[in-house]
Amino acid sequence: MTKPAPRQTDTQKKERLVSLRPTAPIVPPVNVSGRALMVVIAIMSFLCAVTLGTVTMVQEKAQAWQGDVASEITIQVKPVDGLDMEKALLEVRAVALSYPGALTAEIVDRRSTARLLEPWLGEGFDMDELPVPRLVIVTIDEAAPPDFGAIRQSLAETVPAATLDDHRAWASRLISMARITVFVGVGILALMFATTMLTVIFATRGAMVGNRHIVEVLHFVGAETGFIAAEFQKHFLIIGLKGAAVGGGLATIAFLLLGFWQSNSLATALNDQVTALFGRFTLSSAGYFGIIGIVVLIAGMTALTTRLTVIRTIGEIDRQRADPSLSEIG
Repeated sequence: MTKPAPRQTDTQKKERLVSLRPTAPIVPPVNVSGRALMVVIAIMSFLCAVTLGTVTMVQEKAQAWQGDVASEITIQVKPVDGLDMEKALLEVRAVALSYPGALTAEIVDRRSTARLLEPWLGEGFDMDELPVPRLVIVTIDEAAPPDFGAIRQSLAETVPAATLDDHRAWASRLISMARITVFVGVGILALMFATTMLTVIFATRGAMVGNRHIVEVLHFVGAETGFIAAEFQKHFLIIGLKGAAVGGGLATIAFLLLGFWQSNSLATALNDQVTALFGRFTLSSAGYFGIIGIVVLIAGMTALTTRLTVIRTIGEIDRQRADPSLSEIG
């Protein structure tokens, strides 16, 4: 004869029902506001990544300019009446190579000169009808450069129409402009991070308002502040990570597409001028690691900001509970 099962009390039945009921997350799954926050974070991450990539390219270009200035000089020959340009270019080249420290001297041919002028003069213009100067690019020894003053003197005696430009003044202004651009880019990057942080704070406080009754009940029955904050932190960390990854990925694709366009439009006037001004639209390994760092930083910043906001909000709940007169505030 089997022994009848003990009769359960009402309290035991309620506890059993609670244990069988699936637990819902404190913070609901991604809703409309969560998707909106993800889009905002993606946009801010994209702008941050583009800014960082641009700053990186400008800084690398400035370093390249410094290297070019230290390794090259330019000799310009202006067309004048009675001047045999091709002969004058050969004489200029010979004068430059006669000085120690001048390694090579390359005459820029007519086709290359015309391609440099096409963005301003258009295609098919006749160089013989315009007083277009010709150039000789001289590569120098950076460790032991030639005597520029002596070269200028020899050119004045041999080819009076030739002038030497060591690019020092022009490059100095250009490098200063590049450094200012980097400084402004870093400032814009800091403002974007601050804007993203404020956006996360407002979104977190909005989520807290929508779930305040749940948080109050959990906190009232004994749920620790750290536990509640961890739940919100986990929720917004996923949102921040997804949004930042989308924004960083789009920025990476944008740089790859620009680099692809640039590599497939070689030997064109537009490409030559864009490359001369901005360099190659290709990020170095430091640029790509920087984009990954932005994704991680924004996701971590989102989680940390969320945690601090939740802890502060729970503190306000505790103060209102201790002083009912504060219940109307917030």
